Amino acid sequence: MVITATPPRRTDRRIVAVGSIMALWCVGFAVVNVWFEATGHFSDGKYADYAQGLLVMNVLVVVLKLLGAAVELLAVADRPRLIRPAWTSTLAFGAFAMLGVYAAAGVVEGTVLVVTGSDEVTAASVAYVLFFVLGATGFGLVAVSHWRRYRPGRAPVVVGAVGAPVMLVLILSAAPWVLGALGVMPSS
Repeated sequence: MVITATPPRRTDRRIVAVGSIMALWCVGFAVVNVWFEATGHFSDGKYADYAQGLLVMNVLVVVLKLLGAAVELLAVADRPRLIRPAWTSTLAFGAFAMLGVYAAAGVVEGTVLVVTGSDEVTAASVAYVLFFVLGATGFGLVAVSHWRRYRPGRAPVVVGAVGAPVMLVLILSAAPWVLGALGVMPSS
């Protein structure tokens, strides 16, 4: 007797729309980093000594943002061709967790500033945090939808949700140190 798995149901059109918007959201943020470099945003002023290191960090960030866009598109695809659904779930939950941690940190920081009566809370800073809360929500909707369609088990959720933020913190913590050791940016 041959047991065949039931093929997953098609991706809901609303989730495809959310995933597509989130992919565009990532590309839009990548464009901001490209704009920083194209305009020489950091080449003079208080960050001039860090311009070379910020170029390297901007390239790293652009790559991460474009990977986020690719993950969203992979997660809403009906027929996975490039990587296994379990890996896509891992990546989708990793991206969701990274954005969720960043958004939650912004909410906590903003709340502390409001409670302490700081005048640093502006409409722009509130909009920035809300923009990331909405982004994290979109990534979360896509991640959960993908997981429900393919049911790869709990391991991809745990590995992605825990591993990706830890890896990002390690990369972003180590990169300035490495760039300082290489003399690309001041080590102070």
